[in-house]
Amino acid sequence: MAITIDCYQTVDKEVKKQGNSGAIYVPKEWTGKKVRVLLLEPLEDDGKKEG
Repeated sequence: MAITIDCYQTVDKEVKKQGNSGAIYVPKEWTGKKVRVLLLEPLEDDGKKEG
């Protein structure tokens, strides 16, 4: 899949475990702004599709 996106800034982060889900921390200046998160590597195939 190829995706082309116009954006203002990027950061590469690893998702960290937080409670029952995952979290990505971004600069506090981004608070209140719209962001998009892209999964850059495949999920382990466990017979279920994530969507």
